[in-house]
Amino acid sequence: MRKGAAWEGLPTLLAFTDPQRTLDIEAIAERLPRGAAVVFRAFGAPGAERQGVRLRGICRRRGLKLLIGADAALAARLGADGVHLPQRLAHRARRLKAAHPAWIVTTAAHSTRAARNALAAGADAAVVSTAFASRSASAGAPMGPVRMARLVREAGGPVYALGGVTNKTARRLRDAGLVGLAAVDAFRT
Repeated sequence: MRKGAAWEGLPTLLAFTDPQRTLDIEAIAERLPRGAAVVFRAFGAPGAERQGVRLRGICRRRGLKLLIGADAALAARLGADGVHLPQRLAHRARRLKAAHPAWIVTTAAHSTRAARNALAAGADAAVVSTAFASRSASAGAPMGPVRMARLVREAGGPVYALGGVTNKTARRLRDAGLVGLAAVDAFRT
């Protein structure tokens, strides 16, 4: 993992939720290492605010960051540490950072161009997928470690790898220059 001024304050591990694949995010949050982050993607689910309140409590007690997926209003109500935006909303990053200077704002990116655009739009980091073969319905063709490293060099800022990241595949990304790793299935309970 790389370090530098742009990377300061960013978690090195992001645990993404998925309504279909993350059955017990609270149990996962209880096991994450201090300094990691939970990216709670509620997608407008009923009860999202109640679950967010419980997650916020766990994150604070355990020294974790809490980012909310694509819902700045929910993030603000919960007192979250930031938001994660889908690629199509990356242009909102600078405005969100201006309104909430302490927030971490990450965006999804599915190409070098999208990662560069997200960072230029004010995102703290781009979460790039797909690193390896993934069970995600939205997963694209896997990049592998060589293409991921090239993307990181060309992006011009902090990049996380997402998609098929497990204990085994993470080792293959050790020298890619990433700020950190992101995963869904790696944290199953």
